[in-house]
Amino acid sequence: MPIFPAHLSRRRLLTAMAAATVAAAGLTGCSGSSEPGSGPVKAVSQADIDKAMTTPTTVTFWTWAPNIEQEVAVFEKKYPAIKVDVVNAGQGLDAYTKLRTALKAGTGAPDLAQIEYQYIPTFSITKSLVDLRPYGAAANQAKFVDWTWGQVTGPDGEILAYPQDTGPMGMLYRADLFEKYGIEVPATWDEFTAAARKLRAADPDVYLTNMAANEAAGWHGLMWQAGSKAYTVTGSTLGLAVNDAASKKVADYWAGLAKEDLVSTDPDFTDTWYQGFNSGKYATWLTAAWGPSFLSGSAKPTAGKWRAAPLPQWDATKPVAGNWGGSTTAVMAGTQNPIAAAKFAEFLNTDPETTKMFNTVQNFFPATKALLTDPSFTGQKSAFFGGQQVNEVFAGISGTVDVGWQWPPFLDQAVKDWTETTGKALADKADTAAATDQWQERLTAYAKDQGFTVNAG
Repeated sequence: MPIFPAHLSRRRLLTAMAAATVAAAGLTGCSGSSEPGSGPVKAVSQADIDKAMTTPTTVTFWTWAPNIEQEVAVFEKKYPAIKVDVVNAGQGLDAYTKLRTALKAGTGAPDLAQIEYQYIPTFSITKSLVDLRPYGAAANQAKFVDWTWGQVTGPDGEILAYPQDTGPMGMLYRADLFEKYGIEVPATWDEFTAAARKLRAADPDVYLTNMAANEAAGWHGLMWQAGSKAYTVTGSTLGLAVNDAASKKVADYWAGLAKEDLVSTDPDFTDTWYQGFNSGKYATWLTAAWGPSFLSGSAKPTAGKWRAAPLPQWDATKPVAGNWGGSTTAVMAGTQNPIAAAKFAEFLNTDPETTKMFNTVQNFFPATKALLTDPSFTGQKSAFFGGQQVNEVFAGISGTVDVGWQWPPFLDQAVKDWTETTGKALADKADTAAATDQWQERLTAYAKDQGFTVNAG
């Protein structure tokens, strides 16, 4: 059975959590080596790097990735003086709360931590992440998919982490149901609507898809695809526009399908939702590149019936995707071993052997261009997907993810407010676009209360 990426349980927490304020995200926090925005970057000398990497040292790494000790062993073989203490400090809200608490206390924080892309701003605004430029990080930019590097780059050009894995969004679909009811794979969202109507007319027990009304992460991915500029952060000034034209376009679209009863809005990662896949209730799943591994373990009775394709497009002549999931390796401010920690983060996420292991051991989807074009990766055939080369499909999608998306420095609050406004309106088959205005109002009030200057979009 494939190992499912650990981020998924985090997503469940993020979409169901109570408000977890980051009042501490108000603009104070730990400072450390190579503090962002602190002036010209001075490179650490190669002599200092060589000395640090041959001096007996132990660095602590908080991560939820299962069996990552295998990758660590590769690093320790090359650098026997450096020992990496791997600690599973949990995942999701609990892990981030624990990390914030340790950083604020000034004791107990790790040298490095696994952090999802969407949480980089939450930690960077408190100056909790080491700028990796002095340790040679910039030389690695070309190794990563372009949009991932944007996700780890700060407003002043700081490099705040190394990309580890990704979740470009595509569509998994039931080829048998499409064939049975004469449905073509929809290339556009208009075609998706037409297919949904055709399927519901032919079989009232089947929906073309389920748009979970509790899933803020997937919804953000669709906003990303549509070109929303919901969040832009520059210092203490926050551009906030979760109700911009692109966001309302997404909201109107899905509200329309829900009102026609063309899609279901079942909460995801629940018993009902799992049963929906196994019973054939859902003919597609709009998901990320980790979805195929998950589905093959959770819907075994449907093996061989699924295929993968890109998301339907708003403009078929300009393919664009959003991203849902993925994480990074960051060095934490206050570390006493910045060189060893930075070089471990670099090795872990750029070495050909360890990056390949992230896919073969943890089933993570790659962030490196080398692996995304490696025939041993793209050429893998999945029996669950009828022998399709699913990795190749998502590797192509990865190159279309829009590079301009940013995250807010208070994601927990954004998720909570989305769930209680836009998500609720979707579930209630109400005016979901109008609910994005409520979402905007709530987030604006919260941001101002946290000390941000807010520019509403």
